[in-house]
Amino acid sequence: MKSSPIKLKQKLSPKASAAKQRRDTLAAKTPIRRAKKAQNQRIGQRSDSDLHHTKSGAVKRVSIKNNRGNYGKGTKNE
Repeated sequence: MKSSPIKLKQKLSPKASAAKQRRDTLAAKTPIRRAKKAQNQRIGQRSDSDLHHTKSGAVKRVSIKNNRGNYGKGTKNE
């Protein structure tokens, strides 16, 4: 899998990896993020779509292709 263009894991030093894990954990445990996660779990995930939180706070079901592909804009500039 050496020639794969997809990088599956970042190559970080142990110190940087530990710092990233702390940052990621703190970000995942903010009250807003926890509320969104709980709401998604109450609604329930399906295999044919993703749940998308809009800026207004509403949740809508969108196709996996659109949600993960940034609605046709791609993900390189996110």
